[in-house]
Amino acid sequence: MNNTLYPIKFIPRFKQKIWGGNKLKSVLNKDTDIENIGESWEISALQGDLSEIGNGFLKGNNIQEITEVYMGDLVGEKIFNTYGIEFPLLIKFIDASDDLSIQVHPDDSLAMQRHNAYGKTEMWYVIDANEGSQLVSGFNKEISKDEYLTHLNNATLPEILNYEPVKSGDVFFIPAGRVHAIGKGILLAEIQQTSDVTYRIYDYNRTDSEGNTRELHTELALDAIDFSYIEDYKTDYTVNKNESSNIVSCNYFTTNMIDFDKKITKEYNLIDSFVIYMVMDGSFDIYYDKEQYVTAEKGETVLLPAIMENVSLIPHTSSKILEVYIE
Repeated sequence: MNNTLYPIKFIPRFKQKIWGGNKLKSVLNKDTDIENIGESWEISALQGDLSEIGNGFLKGNNIQEITEVYMGDLVGEKIFNTYGIEFPLLIKFIDASDDLSIQVHPDDSLAMQRHNAYGKTEMWYVIDANEGSQLVSGFNKEISKDEYLTHLNNATLPEILNYEPVKSGDVFFIPAGRVHAIGKGILLAEIQQTSDVTYRIYDYNRTDSEGNTRELHTELALDAIDFSYIEDYKTDYTVNKNESSNIVSCNYFTTNMIDFDKKITKEYNLIDSFVIYMVMDGSFDIYYDKEQYVTAEKGETVLLPAIMENVSLIPHTSSKILEVYIE
């Protein structure tokens, strides 16, 4: 039995949500009978939601167990020294068939102080969007804390939010502190820090089946919100065929798009990091360790251990993947 590390696939953890739809099945080919899946957690190291390996000799082990055993060989030496056995990224697909609540996430220092947790900086890649779909990112003008509270108390918060119409391929970087919300009809890939700290600030006064409104975190959110305004909230990027094209770079992750229709060879010996492939389209073989390979299909997520420095990607059909690592 060959005990060398290999491209790892995890069993998705499906989250049923009142706002969930069926695009995870219809667009991303997720194999499940569960209805209204709002989220598919592809790779998670959150306690209570540890991802379990679904392929190869490590099958059945969870992400924390293998990080403990393989350490830097799995995640990269620098990353292991920083984060220990907690895998630093949470990787999800999200399908919203209704508008999600307006939220904000604290940064590292605030989250550590209040929750003994990491903050949450994240990014979204829009995979599919219905005609007319929009999301919220930031404010539509410079506002003060007092103005914000006035709108919040008068239930007119949407008047000062920045709504963005979206289409497939759009990218939004959401640093901690930026108010945001996914809108109805949007399927997206979310790459974020390993953190589940969310402050809900507005929920359109919706009620549940018992007539209760959802809990809001008005006070907690106040110190977390960045009230500044920027000209353009959408990330501008250019894709060059058959090579890695950068979309987002920040301290927590780097995300590139690879759009390829011929064999490409990747050398990862300089990055000292695991690499994650999220397959947006197509299917391809990941060749490693001479002649061994793992096939990746649309809707799948694959983790390449840091020790795997050279791989070849051979497409069956024209393919598109998000390539994620930590620089």
